[in-house]
Amino acid sequence: MGALRRVELVNLVMFVFSSYIDYRFSEVQPLLEERFGPVDYISKNLDFDKYTYFYNNEMGYKLQGKLISFKNLIHPSELAEIKLTTNKIEELFKVDGKRKINLDPGYIHHTQFVLASTKHWANRIYIGRGIYAEITLMYVNGKFMPLDYTYPNYKDQEYIQELTGIREIYLKKRKEFYR
Repeated sequence: MGALRRVELVNLVMFVFSSYIDYRFSEVQPLLEERFGPVDYISKNLDFDKYTYFYNNEMGYKLQGKLISFKNLIHPSELAEIKLTTNKIEELFKVDGKRKINLDPGYIHHTQFVLASTKHWANRIYIGRGIYAEITLMYVNGKFMPLDYTYPNYKDQEYIQELTGIREIYLKKRKEFYR
């Protein structure tokens, strides 16, 4: 029998995407910071429209996103509750029943990038309250590696570079925290 170990805290990360991302992000950032604490990193605008048309009828065209990192580390068990909270925040921005902003929370651990989802699939683990978690990228041999099922945007080097930068920020916070 293995001994139980303390679970390491992780870095809350969110992919925020929308049409008119700069405008929409300026509206939602205060709510996110009120709920999850200060943001310590905001990526450049990342093209999302080139990966899927799935959201266009609901959210419009020319979808772009930002990867953001929060300053405060979280316990990984909080991910389900965080996803439920971001779903409620998305509801606040609906127009005529259609979402105008999408908030995809996850976390970075030094070994992985994990995303939350409301949708079950074979590669996702149920974590409670109707939410599943998916290892989207693994950090192996000094870099993030996508898996067969990884969404195309997270396979893109531009996204991976941003997440690698957030991982570096996390490692510094982690070092301070566990000193």
